[in-house]
Order: sequence, then structure tokens, then C-alpha cells
Amino acid sequence: MKTLFKIAFIFLAISIASTLMYNYTNVEFGRYDYFDKHGWIFLFSIALFPRLTLLVSGLLASTIEFGGLLWWAGFFIAPRILVACLATVSYWNTNPVLVVFSWLIALGGESSEKFIITKRMSSPQRYDQGFSGSTIEAEYKVKE
Repeated sequence: MKTLFKIAFIFLAISIASTLMYNYTNVEFGRYDYFDKHGWIFLFSIALFPRLTLLVSGLLASTIEFGGLLWWAGFFIAPRILVACLATVSYWNTNPVLVVFSWLIALGGESSEKFIITKRMSSPQRYDQGFSGSTIEAEYKVKE
């Protein structure tokens, strides 16, 4: 129930933000369907490997919007959020459910990635945990 509430809240927040941008700014939302330009393989690769997929599809295939200072900042700092922003601007009118899932992946993926990195940096694993501080003695003999 708690997860369903979060999904509904994110959907509502994105709906309000996109409505405000569409009505009060010059932001133009795309009018084409996601599956007219991309397929399931691109969808899974952009969710699992966002930096690599953004770089390859932007440089080689030219299938996504590419470049600019904010684009590169998003690419290096938070690529999943960049993907969610691009999805919102491009596919909100035709695929709102896909956009909501991209935001869920973006927020969940970025926060869990940062949590794991900060946890590993604050408490590095020790390799002598199984020995409880005792030393291991060994004898070495030279074979003749």
C-alpha cells in the first residue's frame, strides 16, 4: 500500500509539473509514441545502463536528444534523472505510464546507488573479520 501511494504521488507531481510547464512556458512536449522510435531492448538498456546507452544512442544512432551543458551535467551526475527528464518532455502526451516508471527507476536507482557508495566509503570491509584479531602462524620449509 505504501508503494502504491508513492507511485500515485509521483504521478500526481509529474502531472502538475508538466501541466504548469505546458501552459505557462514555451516547453513543447513530444507527440509521438515511444514504441514508434524505440523498442524493448532500448528500454531495458536505458534502465540498466543509462550512461552507456545515452552515449551510444546519442553519438552513433542519434535517436535521442543530445548535448548541451545541462545534458552533460546530468550525464555525469545523475544519468537516470536525465533519462526521466528526456522521457517526460518527449513522451508525456502519449506514454504517461512509461514516464512515471522512468521517474520511479530514476529516483529509486539514483538514491540506492548513492546509498551503496556512501555506505562502502564510510565502512570499508575488513579482510580479517573471520580471525577476530588473532594471528596465523605458518612454517615455511625449503624443498631440496
